[in-house]
Amino acid sequence: MSDAYYSTPGATPIADPQELRIPRAQALVEAVVRDRDAELVALSRADDTGSGAVECIVLDITCDGVPSRDSFGIRYRERLALLVSADEGELPVVLALRKDFPALPHQNRVAPSAPASLCLYFEPPRSVLRAWTPQRFLQRIRWWLEKSARGELHPADQAVESLFFASNHQLVLPWNYEALRAQGATWRITKGDDRDNGGATYFLVAGDRGLSEKVGIPIAITTQPVLSGAVEYDPATLGALADLLKAHGIDLLAELQSPLRSLVNTNGATRPSVSPFTVMLMHFPICRSLESIPERIQRRAFILLTDPLSLGAATGALTELDGRYYTSEVDLRPADPGDAWRALRVCSMEVLSEITPEAARKQSGVTDPGPCGVMVGAGALGSAMLNLWGRSGWGVWSVIDSDYLRPHNLSRHTAFAQHVGHPKAQVVAFLHDAVMQGAGVMTPIVGDANQSPAFDEALKEATTVIDASAGLDYPRRASVMDEWPRHASVYLTPSGNAAVALVEDRSRLQRLRTLEAQYYRALLDQPWGANHLSEAPTFWSGASCRDISVVMPYSQVVVAAATLADRLPDLLASDAASIGVWQRDPQTGGITVHDVPVEVERRFELGGLRVYIDAGLQRQLRAMRNQALPLETGGILLGYYDLNIGELVLVSALPAPVDSQSSKASFERGIAGLKERVEEAAKRTAGIVQYVGEWHSHPPGASADPSGDDLYQLIHLALAMGEEGLPGVQLIVGESDLVISAGGRAA
Repeated sequence: MSDAYYSTPGATPIADPQELRIPRAQALVEAVVRDRDAELVALSRADDTGSGAVECIVLDITCDGVPSRDSFGIRYRERLALLVSADEGELPVVLALRKDFPALPHQNRVAPSAPASLCLYFEPPRSVLRAWTPQRFLQRIRWWLEKSARGELHPADQAVESLFFASNHQLVLPWNYEALRAQGATWRITKGDDRDNGGATYFLVAGDRGLSEKVGIPIAITTQPVLSGAVEYDPATLGALADLLKAHGIDLLAELQSPLRSLVNTNGATRPSVSPFTVMLMHFPICRSLESIPERIQRRAFILLTDPLSLGAATGALTELDGRYYTSEVDLRPADPGDAWRALRVCSMEVLSEITPEAARKQSGVTDPGPCGVMVGAGALGSAMLNLWGRSGWGVWSVIDSDYLRPHNLSRHTAFAQHVGHPKAQVVAFLHDAVMQGAGVMTPIVGDANQSPAFDEALKEATTVIDASAGLDYPRRASVMDEWPRHASVYLTPSGNAAVALVEDRSRLQRLRTLEAQYYRALLDQPWGANHLSEAPTFWSGASCRDISVVMPYSQVVVAAATLADRLPDLLASDAASIGVWQRDPQTGGITVHDVPVEVERRFELGGLRVYIDAGLQRQLRAMRNQALPLETGGILLGYYDLNIGELVLVSALPAPVDSQSSKASFERGIAGLKERVEEAAKRTAGIVQYVGEWHSHPPGASADPSGDDLYQLIHLALAMGEEGLPGVQLIVGESDLVISAGGRAA
């Protein structure tokens, strides 16, 4: 029996290929004639309807790759129509003219009783046309037919095909829709602004919060499982929708009965003026085969410009009497609805969902859900990092800051003008909720992290604290708090050209205080430290003498925030401590990474003063001693005091000046070049590292215990430093030990 085909598209037959007017159609005909597995059948031209001329090429094409026993309905020889537009920006449309051509995945939307349209490409036309030729186009057609015949066009591990095409209208569901639905939430639908393309976005809202009178009523329907196959066209009427669903074994009128009747009670209901439209929210379980369980639930919504009670009456679910609507529960039997309901206009709506942290992580390629963390500082850097982490679903955060947003902050903060005058912590949390809509909660704490009870409570639940306060008070205080969780400190240098991260180890054996000291030592020892903390231009941001801000473009904040937000999750995933510096070249934008080795620290208790020295500095001191043997040697100590917490942290030690006097039993430090070296250390560390005392070595075989001369030196040192109200520190390196003394106190 011969195959039945759709009629050849095009109103005007063309007898001779020379009569074709579209160059691409001419080229395709030439390719078909030259192709030994294709046969030209007919040519025609469609009337120009204003969108441009279209010429049609009908051909029979054979595919050797189609299996002889194809269970998908593709045949060895298929008749196709190629519709070629005069618009060179459009791809030719491929129609399968056989009337019983199978409905398969990757077919384009067509009207009912129209030829199947093959979806050949996954990329947009502009991308395809870069390398499009008539010959490759024919090869692509064969590829589609052969892959479809083998069931390989839609791989087994690819998600099942959606039932419907995209729509100009979208209905956005709450992120926790299923939970609210299980709780029996009351729903309303609000409409956003109309768009230029004729579409609009609608929002499904639980309850009556903040709703205007122009709201719609949703009707939710869950259907029987639907087999994945061809993508369906969007119906224009309720009758067309019912016919479409009937093909999938779904009786739309029967599905509508219960939800429509549930809108009224035994006393009936009057048509509300606040519900001018109805939305049917359909839940379609999609399965790959009739024997398999559904792999996904596709949701599709259809909007009717009819209120739900009138819809109930039109479909026979309700009956109207004297302006009230009733159900059969009061013995008012609905009459036969007839066919009038079929003409009701419907508009298809794509159903979307608000973003969740899980979806954000999937879209961002993030596998780790992140810590329960606290961000200290909601300024430029902290707000940008939280914005990045919030949008990628990494971490559950609290944020603390005592400051309020001022107008000048808007040049490099994530906030907007309407937030001026509000606490920065609350603004950052508000902006996070504006994205996540409650799916990911950020808790604001307005206060000082050094004296906030709410902050102390947040730390009890936290596993990680990120300090972005751009100050020294908090990270140094955190270093003495043994019960607090793991900390990291991040900041942007004054020039904006470098980002720094100090990350404690998971056991907190290496605290921020010692990481800070080792970072400073790297600035003193490495060439890149010369201008690392150089000052930047400033401006007055207010009337107070403290209202001074650094001149810095927001782009530098964003670069630093993106770098730190990207790298910190990996650094925190490690148990080890780390010091990372990302130096940006302002001329090229390139970033150089400086990884500073981390050393363990040692603490000396000197009365009320705690002195810290790390293993790296100890090796430095011992190396200078060994190099000078058998003579004694020495020099000055560099470090910084923090008397707020009773600490002195040693950073580095300078070698003996060239005018020093050394022997096997004594050492007298000179002064040549010392003033310049101390000034350079202060310059490289933004004035933090300074002179804090003296060091010297003892000869071979001797311990580091202070001699009488050493005690005499310590007295003079204590007197000299006492003029500044600071303790003088003396460090002695012996054969195998090290002793630190301060103001006559030793440990």
